[in-house]
Amino acid sequence: MLRAGLTGGIGSGKSEVSRRLAGHGAVIIDADVAARAVVAPGTPGLARVAEVFGAAVLGPDGALDRERLGAIVFGDPAARASLNAIVHPLVGEWMRAAEADAVAAADGDVIIVHDVPLLTENRRADGFDLVIVVDVPPELQLERLVGQRGMTPDQARARMAAQASREQRLAVADVVIDNSGSLADLDRRVAEVWAALQHRIPQQPNARNLSSPWCRISGLCRWSGVRTAGGSGAGPPRKMAGLRYSVRPARRYLPFHAATETSYCDISGGSHDRGQFGPNTAHFWP
Repeated sequence: MLRAGLTGGIGSGKSEVSRRLAGHGAVIIDADVAARAVVAPGTPGLARVAEVFGAAVLGPDGALDRERLGAIVFGDPAARASLNAIVHPLVGEWMRAAEADAVAAADGDVIIVHDVPLLTENRRADGFDLVIVVDVPPELQLERLVGQRGMTPDQARARMAAQASREQRLAVADVVIDNSGSLADLDRRVAEVWAALQHRIPQQPNARNLSSPWCRISGLCRWSGVRTAGGSGAGPPRKMAGLRYSVRPARRYLPFHAATETSYCDISGGSHDRGQFGPNTAHFWP
């Protein structure tokens, strides 16, 4: 199983990417769908929202009036925090259950894509094997929000300003999908990414040096040397299963792969000197 997080700013076309990944065979777990499900009529989530924000946020049919609730929380950080404290834990529980169901139903390898609009804002990047960011320039976001969603320029800028910046999203990205071109361009790029995701599905572990099939790395992953089966030597290791390492200070989990070389990844922030093989050195077979 490979777990990917998918995110992008408003107007980036993230939903188009999600639909295309689903067409290739990915299991999509959509945080927006979860957010609606956990406050559907008759749920404990909706009852709690009505208790905190009042019956005025309910429509005549007893369903949540999202527009009215949005008007309350959009310009009030404290109200928004109260809403998030209710909804976010329920959304997480819903998405975990959906993932467990998908894994149980899968016949063979499965790629699960969590479509999470606020992945960057909620610091969720470390919860996935990799993060895919759908990227467009801010001026194109503005153009789409005005032209396709009917917002005024000021409304569009306010919505964009309420999210993480482009730079913040790109800082957590392992894979970037540029969606500033045509739909045909997007088709090609998503197909390329899908092929890469299939190659990143962890193989059956063969961990001869460590008991766990995963190596936990804190901070910047830095290769410090290679030792072959016939002796020792220095030099850059081969690329490991197509994985791209992020330089953000984050905890990552990378799979072992069997081969003839042993690469050593120095774990920054450990108790040993960088460049020295010590008790915190992790062993890979790339």
